[in-house]
Amino acid sequence: MSFQQGLSGLNSAAKGLDVTSNNIANSSTVGFKSAAAHFADVYANSLSGSGASQVGIGTTTMAVQQSFTQGNVTTSNNPLDIAINGGGFYRMSTNGTITYSRNGQFHLDKNGFVVDDRARVLTGYPVDASTGRVVQSSPVELQLDSGDQPPVATGSGVGASPGVKANVNLDSRATTTTWIPANLGSAGPPVVPADTVWSPSPATYNWSTALSIYDSLGNGHTLSLYAVKTVNPREWQIHANVDGTTDREVTLTGSTLTFDTSGSLVGSSVVNASIDLAAVMTDLGKVNSAASPLAFTIDFAGSSQYGSPFGANRLEQDGYTSGRLTGVSVAGDGVLRGNYSNGQARDLGQVVLAGFTNPNGLSSLGANQWSETAASGAALVGAPGSASLGVLQAAAIEESNTDLTAELVNMITQQRNYQANAQSIKTQDQILQTLVNLR
Repeated sequence: MSFQQGLSGLNSAAKGLDVTSNNIANSSTVGFKSAAAHFADVYANSLSGSGASQVGIGTTTMAVQQSFTQGNVTTSNNPLDIAINGGGFYRMSTNGTITYSRNGQFHLDKNGFVVDDRARVLTGYPVDASTGRVVQSSPVELQLDSGDQPPVATGSGVGASPGVKANVNLDSRATTTTWIPANLGSAGPPVVPADTVWSPSPATYNWSTALSIYDSLGNGHTLSLYAVKTVNPREWQIHANVDGTTDREVTLTGSTLTFDTSGSLVGSSVVNASIDLAAVMTDLGKVNSAASPLAFTIDFAGSSQYGSPFGANRLEQDGYTSGRLTGVSVAGDGVLRGNYSNGQARDLGQVVLAGFTNPNGLSSLGANQWSETAASGAALVGAPGSASLGVLQAAAIEESNTDLTAELVNMITQQRNYQANAQSIKTQDQILQTLVNLR
């Protein structure tokens, strides 16, 4: 009887219409993946096998398969909106229960955890507190440290040559000058008391420059450097003072720079500096409990002595004051980086992504979440950009991959299928009515 075939056709068409309607309804849902209903024909089983005259008994819905194709990526105003460009899912934790999502609309909760709109916590790799580097171990719930960034004293930074780096050009045409220390007048006897702010006479040096340095508490100080041409035409002596106090508070070792006939620096380029901060504070009438002395190197590598005006091509140092967290940025590899008011940045964690051998085996939980099943295979967790995992884009969202044009066409098609199956039932009813009316 074709009633059964027609009824199965009505059910399948209704199922297809449900799937299409769901796709359309979620066309504006961030991270949504559209689905398609797959149908199959149905035949009655027979002990004697099938024959060429066998007639099917209708259709059935075999599966509703989701399409995990990439959705359009659009920008947003939230720096913690993160879009996945490529494969993979966010790994979310709810009290230890792990689910997976493509919706990257995140924000911080009151405890600093990176969460979605339902308070599920984004997971990732933590940062080693001692090294400040991401440790790619077992993923944990990402919690951003909002505390102040501690200061770093000049000379204590990370790098092959911490301290001050100065690339300067010293004018080879300069004439010989005699440096007069703070405790000597022109006649020689002491004339400047130890607690007096001091400014050397321009006649006692050829060129000077200054830069900020920092002590162990993050207090800024001004280091002034003075270059003095000696009687040797290719030799310069470096002197210094801090915060305008006397040069007696700064001890420089290896402070002679020597150049060859081509104007290139020869011999050691490193000057060792030791600053008596306690004496500096006494001179200024101030109190500072920072570590004293403040010791670091001043590396003049790359400096020159050419017949051109004095100039500083590079003046930098590795210290900085404390800073407050002002914002968070996300790199393509998922590293969450905190930006601080002192101009510094540091890693706060790294987002992980999870890939699956068979994404269609995931179980849909709703609210843009999926859970792992035996059919999907185990989650393959890694950093964004590794293996088959996509990269991340901050301040952006991945739109639904629903194709509205195609879905509207599908809706019309399913409507026609429904009408046709209803017509087959109507025709069968007319045939039965004809049989009943036979005399």
